[in-house]
Amino acid sequence: QVQLVESGGGLVQPGGSLRLSCAASGSISRLSTMGWYRQVPGYQREFVARITSVGSTNYADSVKGRFTISRDNAKNPVYLQMNNLKPEDTAVYYCKADSGDGMVYWGKGTLVTVSS
Repeated sequence: QVQLVESGGGLVQPGGSLRLSCAASGSISRLSTMGWYRQVPGYQREFVARITSVGSTNYADSVKGRFTISRDNAKNPVYLQMNNLKPEDTAVYYCKADSGDGMVYWGKGTLVTVSS
């Protein structure tokens, strides 16, 4: 089992920055790709960014050039640096981890609110 805990969310003005963290615990040796998704109430959860076990990254078009995903060591923790935030970035942000045995794990989310 793997547990994921997100932190770093909060209220920020448009144009501001936040850094989200995702800390994994438990059987983390099998974790491969980790990523961030976000969800607005009433809408589907959408992909934001991912980073593979070898450090390759992918981003949604809506956040390219503004968000950066990274990790301190091989798997834990994973960060999402969010710059030039816009009101449309307001959502609950979830951390996701894929395991080598086919399991998928989700955190409980952290709320990001971008508002003046």
